[in-house]
Amino acid sequence: MNLSDPRLLQAVLDGLPDAFVLADVQGVIRDWNPAAQRLFGYTREEAVGQNLNLIVPERFRPAHDAGFARAVATGELRVGGRILRTRASHKDGRKLYVDFAFALLKDAQGVVVGVYATARDATEAHLKAQGASA
Repeated sequence: MNLSDPRLLQAVLDGLPDAFVLADVQGVIRDWNPAAQRLFGYTREEAVGQNLNLIVPERFRPAHDAGFARAVATGELRVGGRILRTRASHKDGRKLYVDFAFALLKDAQGVVVGVYATARDATEAHLKAQGASA
């Protein structure tokens, strides 16, 4: 078995229980695993080539776009290493609460060439916590 075979990496990403989304520095989705399809409702074919705004609710887009651009330009994530609960949109229009972990993909020279995230649905846990605090 050759662990450097790119098909093995794709098999790992496809087998993850969490959604995996990879975007280029323009915010265009370049990879999308089956868990992302289950979470957000879009197939890989529907998502790849689309802007990340596909899953970012409209009211959060200015802040998302500014943070994304800042991370690409500086090579640093403000939320690096932390899980961030935020809102996301499902294909059917439902609003989701999603726990995201973000990271930057850099080339050998340290230049950011992409941004990726893992994500899981936190809607039920969020609503349950809101009910407990109400």
